[in-house]
Amino acid sequence: MSLTILNHSLIKHKLTNIRKQETKMKDFYQNVEEIAGLMAYEITREFPLKKVEIETPICKSEQYELANDVVIVPILRAGLGMVEGIRRLIPTAKVGFIGLYRNEETLEPCEYYAKFPDTITNSIVLVVDPMLATGGSASAAITMLKKRGCKDIRYVGLVGAPEGVELLQKDHPDVDVYLAALDEKLNEDGYIVPGLGDCGDRLFGTK
Repeated sequence: MSLTILNHSLIKHKLTNIRKQETKMKDFYQNVEEIAGLMAYEITREFPLKKVEIETPICKSEQYELANDVVIVPILRAGLGMVEGIRRLIPTAKVGFIGLYRNEETLEPCEYYAKFPDTITNSIVLVVDPMLATGGSASAAITMLKKRGCKDIRYVGLVGAPEGVELLQKDHPDVDVYLAALDEKLNEDGYIVPGLGDCGDRLFGTK
């Protein structure tokens, strides 16, 4: 597994905006979308290409297209805030969905909703969730995708904790992880420090 922290001035600037306690929902949502788009630009830099012959207004020409479809899979609900930022850059990307809840007895993530495009097994799959805290939900989502035959999976998050990165490294060493920032730790309540609070609540105005 490779861990990439995207060192981009605009990403850092917008990440500061969403860390601020006083940032309101509209600006928070907009900045999350914009960070996701900037991250997608960097992440897709090395996506495989295929040669195609096209007709320009002048002549025939050999050019390049993406070799694989791209499928974005947000982990509900906070992952939804990153989808449109990526789709603006890759408008042909399809979207799947994974919903998870925590079993109160086992404390393990359980799937309550899953819906994916038919082409997902042969696609590059971007699992998106803004916060990589303990890593339990991300690891479970990736396991579910692997069980459905997905082979090229990448995790894309905004802020991560070392504990979450360590779990993904242990459970899924073949999955590359991309973050806008790696923070210090988790606190006793499981929140990332310094973090940005509950991303789902701040995106959608819920408590």
